[in-house]
Amino acid sequence: MTKNPDHISRPFDIAELVTDPEVAQGFLEDALSSGDAAEIAEAIGIVARAQGMTSLANDAGMSRETLYRTLSAKGNPTLSTLLAVLKALGFKLSGVERISPA
Repeated sequence: MTKNPDHISRPFDIAELVTDPEVAQGFLEDALSSGDAAEIAEAIGIVARAQGMTSLANDAGMSRETLYRTLSAKGNPTLSTLLAVLKALGFKLSGVERISPA
């Protein structure tokens, strides 16, 4: 296989797809509907990276390192942290859907 010197590949980053606020909203809604805390935190982290972690961390009142760590796959953010980050992103958490008891 020959290499094309004009073609430079790089790893795919889903954050590039959620730079538009409406797309980001749909992405976050899908994550929230999963009910999986890790998936929700990761989705918020992806949208945060798309909008810029440094300014977002300042707006949310935390360090950039803390924001990265909190919204990582191994992070376990508190509800107050998630609400602060969502607010800094320009979103709010809303809506409750009743599901049948387990």
